[in-house]
Order: sequence, then structure tokens, then C-alpha cells
Amino acid sequence: MTSRTRLIIADDHPLFRDALRGTVTHVVPSASIEEAGSFEELTKQLEQDGDVDLVLLDLSMPGISGFSGLIYLRTQYPAVPVVVVSASDDAETIRRAMDFGASGFIPKRFGVEALREALTKVLAGDVWVPADVDLSGAADPDTARLRDRLVTLTPQQVRVLMMLSEGLLNKQIAYELKVSEATIKAHVSAILQKLNVESRTQAVIVAARIAGNQWRRDDSRVS
Repeated sequence: MTSRTRLIIADDHPLFRDALRGTVTHVVPSASIEEAGSFEELTKQLEQDGDVDLVLLDLSMPGISGFSGLIYLRTQYPAVPVVVVSASDDAETIRRAMDFGASGFIPKRFGVEALREALTKVLAGDVWVPADVDLSGAADPDTARLRDRLVTLTPQQVRVLMMLSEGLLNKQIAYELKVSEATIKAHVSAILQKLNVESRTQAVIVAARIAGNQWRRDDSRVS
């Protein structure tokens, strides 16, 4: 850990960001710490300077839903380690976060010593999860297949997929992303092909699964 260690705390609760900043400062005194209260703020910071040693990411904040932010960061900034810091810390959520590319998972209820251990390991290139979470077993095959398809999406296609899940029309997505409607249509076609689905509805079901919502096998042909 050097004076160049740069971390971004991405969480929409100012009080929690303050508390986490204090803990990180205690663990890594020389760290340069930035904060983001929304996913848009986080991506703007990374666009300005992607040389970041670690992002501490909440799973639930404005601009993302569930694992969508994690997946976007892994596709757009694969060299930047992302540690999820979340109040949703059941074993399944932790396992899925790791399957989708997180370098670690820290429950918000954990204290300073856990954060110290997690930061030390992740900044050294290792991964960290709570000791009672077993990652030795095989990944869920459905999640593994979904992950393998998601990594083929470009960052922009990930954003379009998330916007589809919000019910936005092509012209609305085009307006938000400041591109032509034809470009969005091309992205949608590519998304359907890469995810091996036949319709926008099925793509939205995939997006719901990414967001951590219940996904019924009989509602999707993703297999």
C-alpha cells in the first residue's frame, strides 16, 4: 500500500460513506479516497481517471439495481478490483457477487478488523469473503452460463439492457445515452443474440435476474 493507493466509496448514504471513509483512513492512512453518491457519479469519476486501486460498491444505489453495476464495472474496467459492501449479505448474494466478478464482499454489519483484512487482501491481489461463506463448490450452472454470456456484452450494451429492464423505449434510451435510435436498435439486436433470447421481454427477464430478483425458469429460454 503506497501513497498512490486510490479508492472510491460508492454508496448513496452520506453517513455510511463518512463512516466507511473513516474506517478506510484508519486501515490505509495514505489512501486517496473519493466518494460517489450515485452510479453516474462513480462512472464519471472513472471516465475522468480510471487509474483506481479499488472501488467499494454498494449493490443498491441510484443508477443501478442488484448486480448490474458490478457487471458494468467488470466489463468497462476489468483491471479495477471491486469489493461489494452491502447490507444484503446472505450466502447466495455473496456467491453471486463473486461469480459476477467481485474481488470481495464485506457485509455492512462487519467492523473495522474485517475491513482491514479485506482491504489488505484485495489490494494485494487476493479475494476476501466472510469466513463462514464457502466458495469451494462449483458455481451455479445457470449463473455461470449467464455470466459467460454477459461478459460478451459491451459496457454500452450492459447499460441498454438495464434501461430495457426499467421499461424504457428505444427512443428514450437513445435520448438518455445521447445516441441515435438506430444505434439503440442495433444494440438491442446484439443483446438478444449474445444472450440467446428471442425478444425484449426475455432480455428483461435476464436483466431482472442480474438485479437479484426472482427468476423463474419457465419464464425464460436462457439456458
